[in-house]
Amino acid sequence: MNEILAGFMNALQPLNLAAMAVSVAIGIMIGALPGLSAAMGVALLIPITFGMPASTGLIVLAGVYCGAIFGGSISAILIHTPGTPASAATAIDGYQLTLKGKAGKALGTAIISSFFGGLLSCISLYFFAPALAKLAMAFGSPEYFWLSIFGLTIIAGVSTDSLLKGLISGALGLLLSTVGMDPMNGVFRFTFGQAALYEGLPFTATLIGLFSMSQVLVLAEKKIRKAGELVKFDDRVLLNGKEMKQIAPTIVRSWIIGNLIGILPGAGASIASFMGYNEARRASKHKEEFGHGSIEGIAGSEAANNAVTGGSLIPTLTLGIPGESVTAVLMGGLLIQGMQPGPDLFNKFSGVTYTFFAGFVLVQFFMLVIGLLGAKGFAKISRVSDAILIPVVFSLSVVGSYAIRNSMVDVGVMFAFGVLGYLIKKFDLNPAAIVLALILGPIGEKGLRRALLLSGGNPAILLSTPICWGLLFLCIFGIFSPVIMKKMERAMEAKSE
Repeated sequence: MNEILAGFMNALQPLNLAAMAVSVAIGIMIGALPGLSAAMGVALLIPITFGMPASTGLIVLAGVYCGAIFGGSISAILIHTPGTPASAATAIDGYQLTLKGKAGKALGTAIISSFFGGLLSCISLYFFAPALAKLAMAFGSPEYFWLSIFGLTIIAGVSTDSLLKGLISGALGLLLSTVGMDPMNGVFRFTFGQAALYEGLPFTATLIGLFSMSQVLVLAEKKIRKAGELVKFDDRVLLNGKEMKQIAPTIVRSWIIGNLIGILPGAGASIASFMGYNEARRASKHKEEFGHGSIEGIAGSEAANNAVTGGSLIPTLTLGIPGESVTAVLMGGLLIQGMQPGPDLFNKFSGVTYTFFAGFVLVQFFMLVIGLLGAKGFAKISRVSDAILIPVVFSLSVVGSYAIRNSMVDVGVMFAFGVLGYLIKKFDLNPAAIVLALILGPIGEKGLRRALLLSGGNPAILLSTPICWGLLFLCIFGIFSPVIMKKMERAMEAKSE
Protein backbone atom coordinates (compact mmCIF):
# COMPACT_ATOMS: atom_id res chain seq x y z
CA MET A 1 0.00 0.00 0.00
CA ASN A 2 2.86 2.39 0.82
CA GLU A 3 4.33 1.82 -2.66
CA ILE A 4 0.96 2.58 -4.27
CA LEU A 5 0.58 5.83 -2.32
CA ALA A 6 4.17 6.83 -3.10
CA GLY A 7 3.48 6.14 -6.76
CA PHE A 8 0.54 8.55 -6.76
CA MET A 9 2.56 11.21 -4.95
CA ASN A 10 5.28 10.96 -7.60
CA ALA A 11 2.78 10.88 -10.46
CA LEU A 12 1.19 14.11 -9.19
CA GLN A 13 4.44 16.04 -9.65
CA PRO A 14 3.96 19.02 -12.04
CA LEU A 15 6.31 17.55 -14.66
CA ASN A 16 4.37 14.28 -14.78
CA LEU A 17 1.00 16.03 -14.91
CA ALA A 18 2.17 18.18 -17.82
CA ALA A 19 3.52 15.07 -19.56
CA MET A 20 0.13 13.37 -19.18
CA ALA A 21 -1.80 16.28 -20.65
CA VAL A 22 0.49 16.70 -23.67
CA SER A 23 0.88 12.99 -24.42
CA VAL A 24 -2.85 12.27 -24.21
CA ALA A 25 -3.58 15.16 -26.58
CA ILE A 26 -0.93 13.89 -29.03
CA GLY A 27 -2.30 10.36 -28.74
CA ILE A 28 -5.86 11.49 -29.51
CA MET A 29 -4.64 13.41 -32.57
CA ILE A 30 -2.70 10.38 -33.84
CA GLY A 31 -5.67 8.08 -33.26
CA ALA A 32 -8.06 10.48 -34.99
CA LEU A 33 -5.98 10.50 -38.18
CA PRO A 34 -6.94 7.57 -40.44
CA GLY A 35 -3.84 5.71 -41.54
CA LEU A 36 -1.87 6.30 -38.36
CA SER A 37 -1.84 3.79 -35.51
CA ALA A 38 -1.26 3.73 -31.77
CA ALA A 39 1.90 1.64 -32.29
CA MET A 40 3.23 4.24 -34.72
CA GLY A 41 2.54 7.05 -32.26
CA VAL A 42 4.33 5.28 -29.41
CA ALA A 43 7.30 4.46 -31.68
CA LEU A 44 7.65 8.12 -32.73
CA LEU A 45 7.57 9.32 -29.11
CA ILE A 46 10.17 6.88 -27.74
CA PRO A 47 13.18 9.06 -28.74
CA ILE A 48 11.63 12.05 -26.95
CA THR A 49 11.28 10.06 -23.71
CA PHE A 50 14.94 9.00 -23.71
CA GLY A 51 16.09 12.19 -21.96
CA MET A 52 13.24 12.14 -19.41
CA PRO A 53 13.17 10.45 -16.00
CA ALA A 54 12.16 6.81 -16.52
CA SER A 55 8.75 7.17 -14.85
CA THR A 56 7.90 10.32 -16.83
CA GLY A 57 8.96 8.71 -20.10
CA LEU A 58 6.76 5.67 -19.46
CA ILE A 59 3.81 7.90 -18.51
CA VAL A 60 4.20 9.74 -21.84
CA LEU A 61 4.07 6.44 -23.75
CA ALA A 62 1.00 5.35 -21.75
CA GLY A 63 -0.71 8.68 -22.51
CA VAL A 64 -0.12 8.27 -26.24
CA TYR A 65 -1.31 4.64 -26.08
CA CYS A 66 -4.58 5.38 -24.27
CA GLY A 67 -5.23 8.58 -26.18
CA ALA A 68 -4.75 6.91 -29.57
CA ILE A 69 -7.08 4.01 -28.75
CA PHE A 70 -9.84 6.50 -27.90
CA GLY A 71 -8.88 8.88 -30.73
CA GLY A 72 -9.67 6.23 -33.32
CA SER A 73 -13.34 6.59 -32.44
CA ILE A 74 -13.40 10.24 -33.59
CA SER A 75 -12.86 9.51 -37.27
CA ALA A 76 -14.93 6.32 -36.96
CA ILE A 77 -17.90 8.37 -35.76
CA LEU A 78 -17.50 11.43 -38.00
CA ILE A 79 -16.35 10.02 -41.35
CA HIS A 80 -17.03 6.27 -40.98
CA THR A 81 -13.27 5.55 -41.18
CA PRO A 82 -11.82 4.02 -38.00
CA GLY A 83 -8.65 5.86 -36.99
CA THR A 84 -7.38 2.60 -35.49
CA PRO A 85 -8.53 -1.01 -36.04
CA ALA A 86 -9.78 -1.05 -32.44
CA SER A 87 -12.58 1.39 -33.39
CA ALA A 88 -13.99 -0.60 -36.30
CA ALA A 89 -17.11 -1.63 -34.36
CA THR A 90 -17.62 1.97 -33.14
CA ALA A 91 -18.13 3.12 -36.75
CA ILE A 92 -21.26 0.97 -37.13
CA ASP A 93 -23.52 3.03 -34.86
CA GLY A 94 -21.35 6.12 -34.40
CA TYR A 95 -21.62 7.19 -38.02
CA GLN A 96 -25.37 6.58 -38.03
CA LEU A 97 -25.74 9.06 -35.18
CA THR A 98 -23.61 11.56 -37.13
CA LEU A 99 -25.95 11.24 -40.12
CA LYS A 100 -28.84 12.07 -37.75
CA GLY A 101 -27.04 15.21 -36.53
CA LYS A 102 -26.10 13.66 -33.19
CA ALA A 103 -22.33 13.50 -33.61
CA GLY A 104 -21.85 15.23 -30.25
CA LYS A 105 -23.80 12.56 -28.40
CA ALA A 106 -21.84 9.82 -30.21
CA LEU A 107 -18.49 11.41 -29.31
CA GLY A 108 -19.63 11.98 -25.72
CA THR A 109 -20.59 8.32 -25.39
CA ALA A 110 -17.22 7.25 -26.81
CA ILE A 111 -15.30 9.54 -24.44
CA ILE A 112 -17.15 8.47 -21.29
CA SER A 113 -17.06 4.76 -22.18
CA SER A 114 -13.35 4.95 -23.01
CA PHE A 115 -12.68 6.65 -19.66
CA PHE A 116 -14.48 4.04 -17.56
CA GLY A 117 -13.13 1.13 -19.60
CA GLY A 118 -9.54 2.34 -19.17
CA LEU A 119 -9.99 3.31 -15.51
CA LEU A 120 -11.51 -0.01 -14.48
CA SER A 121 -8.74 -1.89 -16.32
CA CYS A 122 -6.26 -0.37 -13.85
CA ILE A 123 -7.78 -2.56 -11.12
CA SER A 124 -6.42 -5.75 -12.68
CA LEU A 125 -3.09 -4.02 -13.32
CA TYR A 126 -2.65 -3.37 -9.59
CA PHE A 127 -3.93 -6.76 -8.41
CA PHE A 128 -2.55 -9.25 -10.94
CA ALA A 129 0.77 -7.78 -12.11
CA PRO A 130 2.69 -8.09 -8.78
CA ALA A 131 1.42 -11.66 -8.25
CA LEU A 132 2.50 -12.74 -11.73
CA ALA A 133 5.88 -11.07 -11.19
CA LYS A 134 6.42 -13.22 -8.06
CA LEU A 135 5.80 -16.32 -10.15
CA ALA A 136 8.40 -15.12 -12.65
CA MET A 137 11.01 -15.14 -9.84
CA ALA A 138 10.98 -18.95 -10.02
CA PHE A 139 12.17 -18.85 -13.64
CA GLY A 140 15.60 -20.20 -14.56
CA SER A 141 17.35 -20.59 -17.91
CA PRO A 142 15.08 -23.42 -19.20
CA GLU A 143 11.93 -21.49 -18.20
CA TYR A 144 13.11 -18.34 -19.97
CA PHE A 145 13.75 -20.38 -23.12
CA TRP A 146 10.18 -21.73 -23.14
CA LEU A 147 8.80 -18.29 -22.22
CA SER A 148 10.43 -16.75 -25.27
CA ILE A 149 9.06 -19.55 -27.48
CA PHE A 150 5.58 -19.03 -25.99
CA GLY A 151 5.72 -15.30 -26.72
CA LEU A 152 6.72 -15.95 -30.31
CA THR A 153 4.01 -18.54 -30.94
CA ILE A 154 1.33 -16.25 -29.51
CA ILE A 155 2.22 -13.15 -31.50
CA ALA A 156 3.33 -14.86 -34.72
CA GLY A 157 -0.19 -15.48 -35.98
CA VAL A 158 -1.89 -12.29 -34.81
CA SER A 159 -3.18 -9.83 -37.41
CA THR A 160 -2.61 -12.17 -40.35
CA ASP A 161 -4.97 -14.44 -42.23
CA SER A 162 -2.32 -17.14 -42.43
CA LEU A 163 -0.57 -18.94 -39.59
CA LEU A 164 2.33 -19.60 -41.97
CA LYS A 165 2.77 -15.87 -42.62
CA GLY A 166 2.76 -15.22 -38.89
CA LEU A 167 5.44 -17.83 -38.28
CA ILE A 168 7.51 -16.41 -41.17
CA SER A 169 7.30 -13.00 -39.47
CA GLY A 170 8.54 -14.46 -36.19
CA ALA A 171 11.36 -16.35 -37.95
CA LEU A 172 12.45 -13.16 -39.75
CA GLY A 173 12.57 -11.34 -36.42
CA LEU A 174 14.66 -14.14 -34.89
CA LEU A 175 17.11 -13.94 -37.79
CA LEU A 176 17.47 -10.17 -37.30
CA SER A 177 17.98 -10.64 -33.54
CA THR A 178 21.25 -12.50 -34.23
CA VAL A 179 22.91 -9.30 -35.51
CA GLY A 180 25.58 -8.14 -33.08
CA MET A 181 27.91 -9.80 -30.61
CA ASP A 182 27.38 -13.44 -29.64
CA PRO A 183 26.18 -13.36 -25.99
CA MET A 184 28.23 -16.43 -24.96
CA ASN A 185 31.41 -16.37 -27.07
CA GLY A 186 31.80 -12.67 -27.90
CA VAL A 187 32.02 -13.28 -31.67
CA PHE A 188 30.65 -10.64 -34.05
CA ARG A 189 27.70 -11.81 -36.18
CA PHE A 190 26.30 -10.15 -39.31
CA THR A 191 27.65 -6.68 -38.44
CA PHE A 192 29.22 -6.16 -41.91
CA GLY A 193 32.12 -4.32 -40.32
CA GLN A 194 29.85 -1.67 -38.74
CA ALA A 195 30.97 -0.97 -35.17
CA ALA A 196 27.58 0.66 -34.52
CA LEU A 197 25.91 -2.76 -34.85
CA TYR A 198 28.02 -4.68 -32.32
CA GLU A 199 25.26 -4.32 -29.69
CA GLY A 200 22.66 -5.42 -32.20
CA LEU A 201 20.23 -3.46 -34.35
CA PRO A 202 19.40 -0.01 -32.89
CA PHE A 203 16.02 -0.73 -31.38
CA THR A 204 14.45 2.72 -31.63
CA ALA A 205 15.42 3.15 -35.28
CA THR A 206 14.07 -0.33 -36.02
CA LEU A 207 10.72 0.46 -34.38
CA ILE A 208 10.35 3.80 -36.14
CA GLY A 209 11.18 2.23 -39.50
CA LEU A 210 8.75 -0.67 -39.13
CA PHE A 211 5.80 1.32 -37.81
CA SER A 212 6.26 4.92 -38.98
CA MET A 213 8.38 5.17 -42.11
CA SER A 214 6.60 2.17 -43.61
CA GLN A 215 3.28 3.98 -43.14
CA VAL A 216 4.69 7.05 -44.91
CA LEU A 217 5.47 4.84 -47.92
CA VAL A 218 1.99 3.29 -47.81
CA LEU A 219 0.32 6.73 -47.70
CA ALA A 220 2.62 8.14 -50.41
CA GLU A 221 1.70 5.48 -52.98
CA LYS A 222 -2.02 6.23 -52.68
CA LYS A 223 -3.94 9.16 -54.04
CA ILE A 224 -3.39 12.07 -51.67
CA ARG A 225 -6.36 12.35 -49.33
CA LYS A 226 -7.45 15.98 -49.30
CA ALA A 227 -8.71 17.80 -46.26
CA GLY A 228 -12.41 17.06 -45.92
CA GLU A 229 -15.24 19.27 -44.87
CA LEU A 230 -15.85 19.35 -41.15
CA VAL A 231 -18.99 17.64 -39.89
CA LYS A 232 -20.89 20.31 -38.00
CA PHE A 233 -22.67 19.30 -34.86
CA ASP A 234 -24.51 21.54 -32.46
CA ASP A 235 -25.80 18.92 -30.05
CA ARG A 236 -24.23 18.56 -26.60
CA VAL A 237 -21.34 16.21 -25.92
CA LEU A 238 -22.27 15.45 -22.31
CA LEU A 239 -24.82 12.69 -21.69
CA ASN A 240 -27.81 13.13 -19.37
CA GLY A 241 -28.62 10.90 -16.39
CA LYS A 242 -30.99 8.64 -18.34
CA GLU A 243 -28.39 7.99 -21.03
CA MET A 244 -25.68 7.31 -18.46
CA LYS A 245 -27.96 4.80 -16.74
CA GLN A 246 -28.64 3.15 -20.10
CA ILE A 247 -24.96 2.57 -20.95
CA ALA A 248 -23.70 1.75 -17.42
CA PRO A 249 -24.33 -2.04 -17.56
CA THR A 250 -22.76 -2.16 -21.03
CA ILE A 251 -19.61 -0.40 -19.80
CA VAL A 252 -19.18 -2.85 -16.89
CA ARG A 253 -19.74 -5.85 -19.16
CA SER A 254 -17.31 -4.56 -21.80
CA TRP A 255 -14.71 -3.76 -19.14
CA ILE A 256 -14.64 -7.41 -18.08
CA ILE A 257 -14.49 -8.59 -21.71
CA GLY A 258 -11.73 -6.15 -22.66
CA ASN A 259 -9.69 -6.84 -19.53
CA LEU A 260 -9.72 -10.59 -20.02
CA ILE A 261 -8.83 -10.27 -23.71
CA GLY A 262 -6.04 -7.81 -22.84
CA ILE A 263 -4.49 -10.26 -20.37
CA LEU A 264 -4.49 -13.00 -23.03
CA PRO A 265 -1.39 -12.30 -25.14
CA GLY A 266 -2.15 -12.00 -28.83
CA ALA A 267 -5.88 -11.24 -28.73
CA GLY A 268 -5.86 -7.46 -29.18
CA ALA A 269 -8.23 -4.50 -28.96
CA SER A 270 -9.98 -5.08 -32.30
CA ILE A 271 -11.35 -8.46 -31.14
CA ALA A 272 -12.40 -6.92 -27.81
CA SER A 273 -14.18 -4.13 -29.67
CA PHE A 274 -16.40 -6.52 -31.66
CA MET A 275 -17.00 -8.80 -28.68
CA GLY A 276 -18.05 -5.83 -26.54
CA TYR A 277 -20.35 -4.59 -29.31
CA ASN A 278 -22.02 -7.95 -29.84
CA GLU A 279 -22.53 -8.60 -26.13
CA ALA A 280 -24.04 -5.12 -25.80
CA ARG A 281 -26.54 -5.94 -28.54
CA ARG A 282 -27.30 -9.35 -27.05
CA ALA A 283 -28.13 -7.87 -23.63
CA SER A 284 -29.84 -4.67 -24.84
CA LYS A 285 -33.53 -3.93 -24.41
CA HIS A 286 -33.35 -1.82 -27.59
CA LYS A 287 -31.89 -4.24 -30.13
CA GLU A 288 -33.69 -2.47 -32.95
CA GLU A 289 -31.45 0.60 -32.49
CA PHE A 290 -28.25 -1.30 -33.25
CA GLY A 291 -26.96 -0.50 -36.71
CA HIS A 292 -29.12 2.64 -36.78
CA GLY A 293 -27.44 4.74 -34.08
CA SER A 294 -27.28 3.07 -30.67
CA ILE A 295 -25.26 4.65 -27.88
CA GLU A 296 -25.09 1.21 -26.25
CA GLY A 297 -23.27 -0.09 -29.33
CA ILE A 298 -20.69 2.70 -29.09
CA ALA A 299 -20.30 2.14 -25.34
CA GLY A 300 -19.84 -1.60 -25.80
CA SER A 301 -17.10 -1.15 -28.37
CA GLU A 302 -15.21 1.71 -26.74
CA ALA A 303 -15.28 0.43 -23.14
CA ALA A 304 -13.97 -2.95 -24.34
CA ASN A 305 -11.11 -1.68 -26.51
CA ASN A 306 -9.92 0.75 -23.82
CA ALA A 307 -10.13 -1.93 -21.13
CA VAL A 308 -7.57 -3.88 -23.17
CA THR A 309 -4.91 -1.24 -22.42
CA GLY A 310 -4.53 -2.08 -18.72
CA GLY A 311 -4.94 -5.81 -19.24
CA SER A 312 -2.34 -6.00 -22.00
CA LEU A 313 0.29 -4.39 -19.77
CA ILE A 314 0.14 -7.29 -17.29
CA PRO A 315 1.92 -9.96 -19.41
CA THR A 316 4.11 -7.25 -20.94
CA LEU A 317 5.52 -5.98 -17.63
CA THR A 318 5.69 -9.27 -15.74
CA LEU A 319 6.68 -11.85 -18.34
CA GLY A 320 7.94 -9.74 -21.23
CA ILE A 321 5.18 -11.00 -23.56
CA PRO A 322 3.43 -8.05 -25.22
CA GLY A 323 -0.25 -8.64 -25.85
CA GLU A 324 -0.30 -6.65 -29.09
CA SER A 325 1.81 -4.44 -31.35
CA VAL A 326 1.45 -1.32 -29.17
CA THR A 327 2.69 -3.04 -26.03
CA ALA A 328 5.53 -4.61 -28.06
CA VAL A 329 6.67 -1.09 -28.96
CA LEU A 330 6.06 0.15 -25.41
CA MET A 331 8.26 -2.69 -24.16
CA GLY A 332 10.99 -1.22 -26.33
CA GLY A 333 10.61 2.00 -24.34
CA LEU A 334 11.18 0.01 -21.14
CA LEU A 335 14.35 -1.58 -22.52
CA ILE A 336 15.72 1.79 -23.67
CA GLN A 337 15.28 3.04 -20.09
CA GLY A 338 17.37 0.08 -18.93
CA MET A 339 14.43 -1.78 -17.37
CA GLN A 340 13.94 -5.47 -18.17
CA PRO A 341 10.33 -6.72 -17.80
CA GLY A 342 9.98 -9.23 -14.96
CA PRO A 343 10.38 -9.35 -11.17
CA ASP A 344 12.96 -6.53 -11.15
CA LEU A 345 10.24 -4.05 -12.13
CA PHE A 346 8.53 -4.72 -8.77
CA ASN A 347 11.71 -4.99 -6.70
CA LYS A 348 14.66 -3.03 -8.06
CA PHE A 349 12.51 -0.51 -10.00
CA SER A 350 9.38 -0.57 -7.83
CA GLY A 351 9.34 3.23 -7.45
CA VAL A 352 9.30 3.76 -11.22
CA THR A 353 6.77 0.95 -11.77
CA TYR A 354 4.21 2.17 -9.25
CA THR A 355 4.62 5.76 -10.44
CA PHE A 356 3.87 4.47 -13.95
CA PHE A 357 0.79 2.61 -12.64
CA ALA A 358 -0.46 5.74 -10.89
CA GLY A 359 0.21 7.77 -14.03
CA PHE A 360 -1.77 5.23 -16.03
CA VAL A 361 -4.75 5.85 -13.72
CA LEU A 362 -4.45 9.64 -13.97
CA VAL A 363 -4.05 9.47 -17.76
CA GLN A 364 -7.67 8.24 -17.93
CA PHE A 365 -8.90 11.43 -16.22
CA PHE A 366 -6.87 13.60 -18.58
CA MET A 367 -8.34 11.66 -21.51
CA LEU A 368 -11.86 12.35 -20.21
CA VAL A 369 -11.32 16.09 -19.69
CA ILE A 370 -9.35 16.70 -22.88
CA GLY A 371 -11.80 14.59 -24.88
CA LEU A 372 -14.88 16.41 -23.62
CA LEU A 373 -13.39 19.89 -23.96
CA GLY A 374 -11.66 19.32 -27.29
CA ALA A 375 -14.13 17.09 -29.13
CA LYS A 376 -14.89 19.66 -31.83
CA GLY A 377 -11.22 20.58 -32.22
CA PHE A 378 -10.15 16.97 -32.63
CA ALA A 379 -12.91 16.56 -35.20
CA LYS A 380 -11.04 19.05 -37.41
CA ILE A 381 -7.79 17.09 -37.02
CA SER A 382 -9.40 13.95 -38.41
CA ARG A 383 -9.77 15.79 -41.75
CA VAL A 384 -6.08 16.80 -42.18
CA SER A 385 -4.78 16.21 -45.69
CA ASP A 386 -2.17 13.53 -46.38
CA ALA A 387 -0.12 16.27 -48.08
CA ILE A 388 0.56 17.63 -44.57
CA LEU A 389 0.63 14.30 -42.77
CA ILE A 390 3.28 12.57 -44.90
CA PRO A 391 6.11 15.17 -44.58
CA VAL A 392 5.42 15.62 -40.83
CA VAL A 393 5.70 11.89 -40.07
CA PHE A 394 8.74 11.60 -42.39
CA SER A 395 10.54 14.43 -40.58
CA LEU A 396 9.73 13.05 -37.13
CA SER A 397 10.98 9.62 -38.17
CA VAL A 398 14.35 10.97 -39.32
CA VAL A 399 14.86 13.24 -36.31
CA GLY A 400 13.73 10.58 -33.85
CA SER A 401 16.09 7.95 -35.31
CA TYR A 402 19.08 10.33 -35.14
CA ALA A 403 18.29 11.74 -31.69
CA ILE A 404 19.09 8.72 -29.49
CA ARG A 405 22.74 8.18 -30.44
CA ASN A 406 23.41 11.08 -32.85
CA SER A 407 24.27 8.49 -35.49
CA MET A 408 23.53 8.54 -39.20
CA VAL A 409 23.87 4.74 -39.14
CA ASP A 410 20.66 4.66 -37.11
CA VAL A 411 18.92 6.80 -39.73
CA GLY A 412 20.08 4.38 -42.43
CA VAL A 413 18.77 1.44 -40.39
CA MET A 414 15.45 3.27 -39.99
CA PHE A 415 15.10 3.75 -43.77
CA ALA A 416 16.04 0.11 -44.39
CA PHE A 417 13.40 -1.08 -41.95
CA GLY A 418 10.93 1.40 -43.42
CA VAL A 419 11.26 -0.35 -46.77
CA LEU A 420 11.15 -3.74 -45.02
CA GLY A 421 8.02 -2.69 -43.10
CA TYR A 422 6.39 -1.54 -46.35
CA LEU A 423 7.07 -4.95 -47.95
CA ILE A 424 5.83 -6.69 -44.79
CA LYS A 425 2.50 -4.87 -45.08
CA LYS A 426 2.27 -5.67 -48.79
CA PHE A 427 2.80 -9.37 -48.11
CA ASP A 428 0.43 -9.26 -45.11
CA LEU A 429 3.13 -10.28 -42.64
CA ASN A 430 3.16 -9.05 -39.04
CA PRO A 431 5.55 -6.27 -37.91
CA ALA A 432 4.60 -6.88 -34.25
CA ALA A 433 5.91 -10.46 -34.52
CA ILE A 434 9.22 -9.15 -35.87
CA VAL A 435 9.57 -6.64 -33.03
CA LEU A 436 8.75 -9.26 -30.42
CA ALA A 437 11.26 -11.69 -31.94
CA LEU A 438 13.93 -8.99 -31.77
CA ILE A 439 13.22 -8.70 -28.03
CA LEU A 440 12.65 -12.34 -27.15
CA GLY A 441 15.24 -13.86 -29.51
CA PRO A 442 18.28 -12.99 -27.36
CA ILE A 443 16.43 -14.05 -24.18
CA GLY A 444 15.56 -17.44 -25.68
CA GLU A 445 19.07 -17.92 -27.07
CA LYS A 446 20.71 -17.18 -23.71
CA GLY A 447 18.22 -19.40 -21.88
CA LEU A 448 18.78 -22.34 -24.22
CA ARG A 449 22.57 -22.13 -24.37
CA ARG A 450 23.01 -21.58 -20.62
CA ALA A 451 20.65 -24.46 -19.82
CA LEU A 452 22.58 -26.81 -22.11
CA LEU A 453 25.87 -25.58 -20.65
CA LEU A 454 24.67 -26.29 -17.10
CA SER A 455 23.46 -29.78 -18.06
CA GLY A 456 26.54 -30.75 -20.04
CA GLY A 457 24.55 -30.72 -23.27
CA ASN A 458 21.62 -32.84 -22.00
CA PRO A 459 18.37 -31.44 -23.51
CA ALA A 460 16.31 -33.11 -20.75
CA ILE A 461 16.95 -30.02 -18.61
CA LEU A 462 14.46 -28.15 -20.81
CA LEU A 463 11.65 -30.27 -19.33
CA SER A 464 13.02 -30.55 -15.80
CA THR A 465 10.41 -28.49 -13.92
CA PRO A 466 6.59 -28.20 -13.83
CA ILE A 467 6.86 -24.62 -15.10
CA CYS A 468 8.69 -25.89 -18.20
CA TRP A 469 5.90 -28.37 -18.91
CA GLY A 470 3.25 -25.69 -18.34
CA LEU A 471 4.98 -23.33 -20.76
CA LEU A 472 5.33 -26.12 -23.32
CA PHE A 473 1.56 -26.68 -23.29
CA LEU A 474 1.04 -22.92 -23.57
CA CYS A 475 3.30 -22.92 -26.62
CA ILE A 476 1.13 -25.59 -28.25
CA PHE A 477 -1.95 -23.50 -27.41
CA GLY A 478 -0.21 -20.39 -28.77
CA ILE A 479 0.37 -21.98 -32.16
CA PHE A 480 -3.34 -22.62 -32.69
CA SER A 481 -4.87 -19.68 -30.80
CA PRO A 482 -4.41 -17.16 -33.68
CA VAL A 483 -6.53 -19.36 -35.93
CA ILE A 484 -9.24 -19.58 -33.27
CA MET A 485 -9.07 -15.82 -32.60
CA LYS A 486 -9.33 -15.00 -36.31
CA LYS A 487 -12.41 -17.17 -36.75
CA MET A 488 -13.93 -15.54 -33.66
CA GLU A 489 -13.23 -12.04 -35.02
CA ARG A 490 -14.77 -12.89 -38.40
CA ALA A 491 -17.85 -14.30 -36.67
CA MET A 492 -18.15 -11.13 -34.60
CA GLU A 493 -17.83 -8.92 -37.68
CA ALA A 494 -20.45 -10.95 -39.53
CA LYS A 495 -22.90 -10.64 -36.62
CA SER A 496 -22.24 -6.90 -36.37
CA GLU A 497 -22.99 -6.42 -40.06
